[in-house]
Amino acid sequence: MQEQQGNLEFFSSGTFLGLSLVVIIVAGILCWLAWQRSGYSKKTGVLELLRFVLICLVVVTLNQPEWLKTQLPDRHSTLAVLWDRSNSMKTRDVILTRNSILIQDSKARVAGQAQNLSNKPKSRAETIQPLISEEVWKTSDANDLSVVFEPFSSRLDPAEEATDLNAGLSQVLDTHANLRGVVLLSDGDWNIGNSPVEAATRFRMRGIPVFAVGVGSKVPLPDLELVSMDAPTYAVVNKQLRIPFVVRSTLGQDRDVNVTLSINKKSTVSKLIRVPAMSHAQENMVWTPPATGDYTLTMRIPRDTQELIPENNEISVPISVRKEQLKVLVVESYPRWEYRYLRNALERDPGVELTCLLFHPKLSKVGGGRSYIKSFPTTNELSHYDVVFLGDVGIKEKQLTIAQAQDLRQLVSAQASGLIFMPGRTGMHASLMSGPLADLYPVVLDAALPYGVGSGTQGYFALTQLGQRSLLTRLGETTEINRQVWRTLPGFYWYAGIKRAKAGTETLAVHNEVATTSGRVPLLVTKTYGAGKVLFMGTDSAWRWRQGVEDKYHYRFWSQVARWMAYRRQMAQGESMRLFYSPDRPHVDDTVMLNANVNDPLGAPLDKGSVVVQAISPSGKTQTIRLQPGERDAIGLFTGSFVPKEFGTYRLVANSTETGASVQTDLSVQGLNREQQGRLARFEVLEEIAKITDGKLVPVSEVRSLLDYLAALPEPEPTVHRTRIWAHPLWAGLLILLLGLFWIARKMTGAV
Repeated sequence: MQEQQGNLEFFSSGTFLGLSLVVIIVAGILCWLAWQRSGYSKKTGVLELLRFVLICLVVVTLNQPEWLKTQLPDRHSTLAVLWDRSNSMKTRDVILTRNSILIQDSKARVAGQAQNLSNKPKSRAETIQPLISEEVWKTSDANDLSVVFEPFSSRLDPAEEATDLNAGLSQVLDTHANLRGVVLLSDGDWNIGNSPVEAATRFRMRGIPVFAVGVGSKVPLPDLELVSMDAPTYAVVNKQLRIPFVVRSTLGQDRDVNVTLSINKKSTVSKLIRVPAMSHAQENMVWTPPATGDYTLTMRIPRDTQELIPENNEISVPISVRKEQLKVLVVESYPRWEYRYLRNALERDPGVELTCLLFHPKLSKVGGGRSYIKSFPTTNELSHYDVVFLGDVGIKEKQLTIAQAQDLRQLVSAQASGLIFMPGRTGMHASLMSGPLADLYPVVLDAALPYGVGSGTQGYFALTQLGQRSLLTRLGETTEINRQVWRTLPGFYWYAGIKRAKAGTETLAVHNEVATTSGRVPLLVTKTYGAGKVLFMGTDSAWRWRQGVEDKYHYRFWSQVARWMAYRRQMAQGESMRLFYSPDRPHVDDTVMLNANVNDPLGAPLDKGSVVVQAISPSGKTQTIRLQPGERDAIGLFTGSFVPKEFGTYRLVANSTETGASVQTDLSVQGLNREQQGRLARFEVLEEIAKITDGKLVPVSEVRSLLDYLAALPEPEPTVHRTRIWAHPLWAGLLILLLGLFWIARKMTGAV
């Protein structure tokens, strides 16, 4: 930098400067007159001179003097070319055709070439590679311009798994002095870090334009994509597993796609689906695990002849297959038809150990027989149940007590069990609205209809959008077949009096005709409460689904319900300890919530203690997480969290110091999903950056037009360094020193 001589400036108005001059003149006259009256005493002269100097310094301070030093920029300035090297740049969606802009050789400028090229798409990274050359950006009259190239992606490890535009731009601004401009080569796929508007604002304040070169397609290229495969973390041996998946198409015609599911790289199941043009198909694959063990599920779709992005046609996830024995408790008042058929369905399920409690409140004895118990389980006994069906019972004499309702609440909240509410025509559930189970109840009952609503004509279930996607309501192999099944299921002649579903719930099915002021009457509603799940069934006629088809839909529905409700409890369990987590398939940098249930040697929930989980990463690094004990409804529940930083399988080992119990399980962590290949380029992000900085956005095919703008860029403005004398600590110190000397001098001369 070339330095110019500094100069002093006062930042005040002309009027104030004039007034300041008058004050100084008047002060000088008064000081001279005081000296004259003293007979020109030497001591008085020194005192008055010091007074005059102080007045002058105060007046100067009020006029805000500043010392300005101007620095002219060097003759050479810098053009920074910032290029994106994140994984999204590997997307092959750039097709070079006639009149495409090419870089012909290292000595050539950007020039158009009229020739037919291959229709094979190039990756975004390959497209910008020729632009990472100094010869491309230097104009003939810009010998004083230095060109530097800076790659960017993110500050993660690995960095290419995300794009941080703000960090990339900020680093260029902080690293390079005397910037004349910046060229940004990117697809605009910003997905981490602060908004790039922050960096763009800093460029605007410095007067440095950013010229964005957008690369990638703004419209989807012909592609078939396997979007998702929602496999659970574990399955049950010899039990059908339904794996939902979604295939999306950007092709112009409908396609019949053969989806293949491979188990440990061996093809076992395939399914032919119809994918509509420019839309998606949501289906599910059925697989029956033949034996226990760890498997890798790989789902793939074949490459279409018109497809240009084959990299997104396959997904693989690990899964554990184990034996299962769910403990289910069914509590009912009278042996109504719904109870009888539900009991039969669960009793015949080989993966369910069923226990029933039939109160018979008008009789002297409760129901008895195979799998029946004589009284409600104790707190310790209840903790062993994975799912509880609460039929037409309430908190009344010869039914539930307040303490038992509290135990049920604790079972769901702290021990991740499932609770199904199944009201009936006696209206017993009204008594649950003011007890310990009130918060768990997912709907608001109508007090004016305590016994529900009966009708001589049938009502039917109508699935909501959530219900059409839910595994609970999946009774058909495809989405369309499933809708048809629910439309043709036998209806019901009674339903509970319901006002509305509560906030925070999910309504899966409603009445097909009847509505309240809040909308259609909700009949199938789910809710998460604490660590567990709650389901509400608003009719007593699911048993009628057996009409004409026997067990086909009735057994399947309740089997899915029982396993869905108990899913989290079954993740990993030992004799006296259980470990579960969410989400069950996290990604790197997701927060994983860890939960553990611990029972003491007597079988009761451990309310105080120490539970430690060791998370062993795929690379062998161990992270120790100390879980904290729960309170109130969460007695026996210990919770904590950790953030996985590596892709792969983590081994989780939980230990209880007090009981000596331990349990372990595997956690499959997916890689970062930010930089998905195949996403559209986000030119709107680049356009906003260019607009804020007074730059320009051009597609990669029009890079040549940028050269004229770069050649016309003005030299950077001179840098002005300001020193605020009036606010400088040394100036304030000088004033204080002189004031002190003036006060001492007055005392020494005997002035009052």
